Amino acid sequence: MSAPHTPPSGRPAVTEREAREVAEAAREQDWRKPSFAKELFLGRFRLDLIHPHPMPAAEDAQRGEEFLAKLRDFCETKIDAERIEREALIPDEVVNGLKELGALGMKIDTKYGGLGLTQVYYNKALALVGSACPSLGALLSAHQSIGVPQPLKLFGTQEQKDAFLPRCARTDISAFLLTEPDVGSDPARLATSAVPDGDAYVLDGVKLWTTNGVVADLLVVMARVPRSDGHPGGITAFVVEAASEGVTVENRNAFMGLRGLENGVTRFHRVRVPAAHRIGPEGAGLKIALTTLNTGRLSLPAMCAGAGKWCLKIAREWTGAREQWGKPVAYHEAVGSKISFIAATTFALEAVLDLSSQMADEDRNDIRIEAALAKLYGSERAWLMADELVQIRGGRGFETAASLKARGERAVPAEQILRDLRINRIFEGSTEIMHLLIAREAVDAHLKVAGDLIDPEKTLSDKARAGAAAGAFYARWLPKLVAGPGQLPRAYADFHPPGHADLSGHLRYVERAARRLARSTFYGMSRWQGRMETKQGFLGRIVDIGAELFAMSAVCVRAELLRTTEDHGREAYQLADVFCRQARIRADELFGRLWTNTDDLDRKVVKGVLSGTYTWLEQGVVDPSDDGPWIADASPGASERENVHRPIR
Repeated sequence: MSAPHTPPSGRPAVTEREAREVAEAAREQDWRKPSFAKELFLGRFRLDLIHPHPMPAAEDAQRGEEFLAKLRDFCETKIDAERIEREALIPDEVVNGLKELGALGMKIDTKYGGLGLTQVYYNKALALVGSACPSLGALLSAHQSIGVPQPLKLFGTQEQKDAFLPRCARTDISAFLLTEPDVGSDPARLATSAVPDGDAYVLDGVKLWTTNGVVADLLVVMARVPRSDGHPGGITAFVVEAASEGVTVENRNAFMGLRGLENGVTRFHRVRVPAAHRIGPEGAGLKIALTTLNTGRLSLPAMCAGAGKWCLKIAREWTGAREQWGKPVAYHEAVGSKISFIAATTFALEAVLDLSSQMADEDRNDIRIEAALAKLYGSERAWLMADELVQIRGGRGFETAASLKARGERAVPAEQILRDLRINRIFEGSTEIMHLLIAREAVDAHLKVAGDLIDPEKTLSDKARAGAAAGAFYARWLPKLVAGPGQLPRAYADFHPPGHADLSGHLRYVERAARRLARSTFYGMSRWQGRMETKQGFLGRIVDIGAELFAMSAVCVRAELLRTTEDHGREAYQLADVFCRQARIRADELFGRLWTNTDDLDRKVVKGVLSGTYTWLEQGVVDPSDDGPWIADASPGASERENVHRPIR
């Protein structure tokens, strides 16, 4: 048992079990709609849920394409990406230009003054803007994907929608404030308070990494309401006017990438918020946040897919122009394999994104796992593609665009995209948290029937009932994991049209691998039982295998769609084939690492590191860090710093 500790001033002391209970309570408990990814983790390859590939309505497509044409012209003529990088600031006229285009209201219904774009075209717009300037993509995404519009769309009252959505559609920038200096993915320790006072709440606390917070007009703030008579309390969501008395933006943070990002530290001191600005009931804040992110997370893979397209373009142009040893470097296998990876992976990221987005628009399936997988897979793969582009460019990849331009060469910001993309592995749920979140959903069916069986705090009678239920469930489920269509040579024959690459074998692999994945999950639960949640290495590999299988499914379905609707179906099949072959190698390696790994040894090394056993290894260097605190003090109180809030008008 870990030693007790004293929490920072004003921060609730929370046990590990209490933290899990808070997170569990915020989850959507039911599955009212089918889920392709959920079925995949259970060993059931439901191709019928994603094939034929869903398509947008003609009217939605026309409206979306018309806006994309206007947005492209704006990006090409009005956005000076070099200036934004140089000055670490997005000019006000650029933001105002986007407002005039209606870009703040892409996802907002037309009856509130928005454009009413579908998720598919919203994501295409983000990919386009993000390719021109990633900081602008982040601004628009934070405003609409997790800022005021989306939670109000899902949970707001009609009065709230009427009051705030027209503002968000045209003039007002919004931000989402959850993280605190000592609270990241463990919201049970949230310290910002909202104390009821008549027909209002009084907010006190400090929020960190408030994307858009420096320039925002409206904020979604998560705060803890204390339990009292008539108040159930709990973490609750509020819409807060950024100009309210007592709101201070104390710092504009600077980062290794996204230098134009308006991200800050925001302090609330006795800020009165009308009760009418509370979103949903008290205690529903985390559920609102997680539900908002079900589709909100798709904004990041949208910009990751866009980044892949740019990486492919630069890699193609550069490796065709650069010659070594008598031929373009693209034709040297060491470089060519990197180009193949970038091309195939870009095709996969767009396939995963478009499929997930179309499913979100259809609202026929529950896509909470698909969206999370898209975010996880997109952020990890885009970073690798950018890294490979830097390697392909060599010394020029490490050199800044400004330096290249100064000495007379094309100003290619390869090192910048590497810096800009790095945050996506942390934004809106780090890779490690995404692994745990997806794993929890993936094992949901098991926990529902066997959760009491492995819970040490349940009584013997509870365990007996759980044992009976688990026995009945597994008696039906396990036999279905033995055989399936993946073992039939002609299964999925529609995916092997004459004159095209054969994708049917890859779908048979996905079907077999899904059953193997489900069996592996069951073996893990049987082996570790209540300790399963501590096996984060195992769970992460389970999720990564599922991500590869989902991506393979998406590329095959997309290739078939393009074969029947576009001129480049043959090429799409070729890219899908290459991607699936690469993905199968990765998945097979992950299957092997489920049981052959260094997880136990790693834990021993970690204990040694933290106990000081290896401090001798740190000798021989100097530490340039200063001696400030690891975590800034976030005690409530009046601000002592200048307010750097600057609304854009």
